[in-house]
Amino acid sequence: MRLVLAAVALAALAAGSWLAVAPNRLLPGLPRSAGEILGAAALLPAALVAGAAVLAIRPGLPRWAALAAAALALLLLVALTGTGAREAMIGRPPAARAALGAGFWTALAAVAALALAIAGETGSRRAPAGLGLGLLASLAALAAGGVLDALSLMVEVRARSDRLGTALVEHLRLSAAALALALALAAPLAWAAFRSRAAAGAVAAALSLVQVVPAVAMFALLVSGLALALAAAPSLRALGIGALGATPALLAVALYAALPLQRALLAGLTQADPAMVDAARAMGMTEARIAAEIRLPLGFPLVFGGLRLAAVQAIGLVTLGGLVGAGGLGALVFEGMSQFAPDLILAAAAPVLALAVAADLALRGLERAARRALGMAPS
Repeated sequence: MRLVLAAVALAALAAGSWLAVAPNRLLPGLPRSAGEILGAAALLPAALVAGAAVLAIRPGLPRWAALAAAALALLLLVALTGTGAREAMIGRPPAARAALGAGFWTALAAVAALALAIAGETGSRRAPAGLGLGLLASLAALAAGGVLDALSLMVEVRARSDRLGTALVEHLRLSAAALALALALAAPLAWAAFRSRAAAGAVAAALSLVQVVPAVAMFALLVSGLALALAAAPSLRALGIGALGATPALLAVALYAALPLQRALLAGLTQADPAMVDAARAMGMTEARIAAEIRLPLGFPLVFGGLRLAAVQAIGLVTLGGLVGAGGLGALVFEGMSQFAPDLILAAAAPVLALAVAADLALRGLERAARRALGMAPS
């Protein structure tokens, strides 16, 4: 697999479309190869990629050297591309754009996958996370230093920096609200399913049915349903409920996120040893107290796993809220689609991915801290 990833990266360097130089953001650009953009400097990241792959498959050799080579190759690809784009823009009008091509993205993805694969073989559980944080910090430094300013993607980011910041905060707020709403829905449903087999079947069927409905259709159904409800009861508007905006987005995301949360809570409730539960009952503990003090602490890993899944799902689905005027990063994604501006789409979609990864890592850290507090073995 490592040789395959290296071969893909080298093929993209050799024959892929690296940059597309266009007169403006709306017209298609003229494809330029890596050789035209990077020149002889392309040989350096190519050599590092090949070296990383060779070092990674040699038995007995430390993997840290291979990891360093792959990481350096990735950073060089980005830095050299930024420099090449700046040179390609010399003498062109301000409206001209240098958009990253398929060859660049293919090579970048292949080298990143190669680096992650090698990081997983170093023997350190923190190597993949350390690699990711190090690369992000280095890329941020390149962007702050102006190395990437000529790229069309960075032009879009600079032009909408204020809106991106506001949309990021709003996206995070909507995701947190949807997750809280999903948890408020999933908790009583999980308890009902735990207490009654009949309720368990009904809850599972209802939540599974929600998952079958396409997300766009769910948003449309909720907008129509809310419009009818508001027509019948206009006083609902005083509560901040609207057929468009945050209300349908929060409801839709909460409905989708409720299933992993309900399943995780139900699995956590059933994890306890029956003998321990019987002993607790013999001591006079109520079912609610047994659940809070015995069942859920013992099922803690399963519950937290469902919470992580639901959080990532909520962050992704809130993006579709842009279709119904909910705001957040989804509004900028769909604005880019309406303008046929791929770089604007990417500038808004990349933070969604970053938020999802950050949320997962933060919840993993919180889980480890809670395990230590509870005296549980680390996962």
